Amino acid sequence: MEYSHEVQEMHCVAQGPNHGPSPIPQEGQWNQVRQISEINGLSHAVGWCAPHQGACKLTLNVKNGIIEEALVEVVGCTGMTHSAAMAAEILPGKTILEALNTDLVCDAINVAMREFFKQISYGRTQSAFSEGGLPIGAGLEDLGKGLRTVTGTTYGTRLKGPRYLELAEGYIMELGLDANDEIIGYKFLRIGPMLDAIKKGVDPAEAMAKATGTYGRFDEAVKTIDPRKE
Repeated sequence: MEYSHEVQEMHCVAQGPNHGPSPIPQEGQWNQVRQISEINGLSHAVGWCAPHQGACKLTLNVKNGIIEEALVEVVGCTGMTHSAAMAAEILPGKTILEALNTDLVCDAINVAMREFFKQISYGRTQSAFSEGGLPIGAGLEDLGKGLRTVTGTTYGTRLKGPRYLELAEGYIMELGLDANDEIIGYKFLRIGPMLDAIKKGVDPAEAMAKATGTYGRFDEAVKTIDPRKE
């Protein structure tokens, strides 16, 4: 360690109490974290690119400072899906510090990693007060049925009003309108369960029928429209 002449000539004053860092909640414990290897928890973070063209939700499960599980969900940018594929391969096995300083190809994913680092280093995790934390695989529970990201896509214009395209229940097939042309319900298709059934040998038409449902007062609709065409 090199010190300037001015510092070397200074009188040494005792620091007094030095109790170390404040403890943070981690998997049912309060820990004074001094090393990366002492960080544990499952948490989430959201990141965005500079032009705000797309966003990423990142879910990581960290044990002893090492990322054991990674869920990367992206929206709004086609190129980002390929970056997400690479991130899911890159992140597991790295310490959170290594991951923070790794180029994850997409700025939105890089920003999400930065935000995740802040969350977990402050103990602001989903598993902060869960004794022993969450098992590897818990990240998949963030996905909907059929292991598909829960998404919401709606569109609207002043001239023609709103269109629901995809909601928590699934792909919106029809919108139900009342006598005032206001939306009172919709018919949806759960794409994940439908495809799972088809993979098991169920006839596609039957699988589609079983995966179709309605929400709201769809049965009372005066008129129904295809939100993508009408």
